[in-house]
Amino acid sequence: MATNRINRIDEEVKRALSEIIRNDVKDDRLSGMTTVTKVEITPDLKFGKVYVSVYGTEKEKRASIDALTHGASFIRMKLAGAVDLRRVPELAFVLDDSIEYSIKISKLIDDVNSKETK
Repeated sequence: MATNRINRIDEEVKRALSEIIRNDVKDDRLSGMTTVTKVEITPDLKFGKVYVSVYGTEKEKRASIDALTHGASFIRMKLAGAVDLRRVPELAFVLDDSIEYSIKISKLIDDVNSKETK
């Protein structure tokens, strides 16, 4: 039962963070192609890990994560107003490379399939 509650909180925080990052964070280092892919909040609501996907160069990715980390207290304050929680978690932003990894694997599979058909 507790996992359903945490899953709902994770999704609600993910939705709110996506809006906050898109509309409220005004940092030049933040890429316009930044997406929140997953949020994991601990059951005690003290900490949250935010997985962020950034489309761009490695330098742009690092700069976007730095901008989010730098603005974590501002984002947390906005999150407190957007989500009704007993406690607003401390946020840690992590670069999520899973989308790029899946594209790479898909290309490798396509290459193997195209070689087999020749």
